[in-house]
Amino acid sequence: MTENRGNLQQYAMLFGTYMGGFWILKFILFPLGLTVPFLLFLFWGLTICVPFMAYYYVRMYRNHACGGSISFFHGWIFTIFMYMFAALLAAVAHYVYFEYIDQGFVCNTIENVLNEGIRQNILPNNSTLTMYKEYINELRSLSSIEICMQLMSMNAFYGSLVAILIALFVMKRPPSTPASAE
Repeated sequence: MTENRGNLQQYAMLFGTYMGGFWILKFILFPLGLTVPFLLFLFWGLTICVPFMAYYYVRMYRNHACGGSISFFHGWIFTIFMYMFAALLAAVAHYVYFEYIDQGFVCNTIENVLNEGIRQNILPNNSTLTMYKEYINELRSLSSIEICMQLMSMNAFYGSLVAILIALFVMKRPPSTPASAE
């Protein structure tokens, strides 16, 4: 098993890069989806696919690097590492977007949707809506790096929670060897 753990970081970096690339491509759909609802629907659909993608990668790791067996703890650590590497890669794209491209577009669009919903009496003007407006104002006060760090921590936190489930499904004990008849 010790030789398998040496590959843990390499495989986690590889699969984390694949997943981070997927997250970046998926993230492109978010700001576009604020103006085209189908793209936002596609963004959320692809977000639901992420745990299944992680399960596939951990299973590949188990079958190729671990000889077909992996303990819960080993699978859990591998999945956390994979999510961390993916979150780091996606954080670079988030920073570039919020620093150089966004210019307040996301906050303005969400605020306009809320105001339009109130104006057309689709949304009630209650305390929940006030809370959302306060949240948007707080979001406006954050710098690009702070937004990026928030998103990265959310990705890592939720990834570590999902990693528990993935490790439970992927863990597999090595086949028991029959006693040799001497």
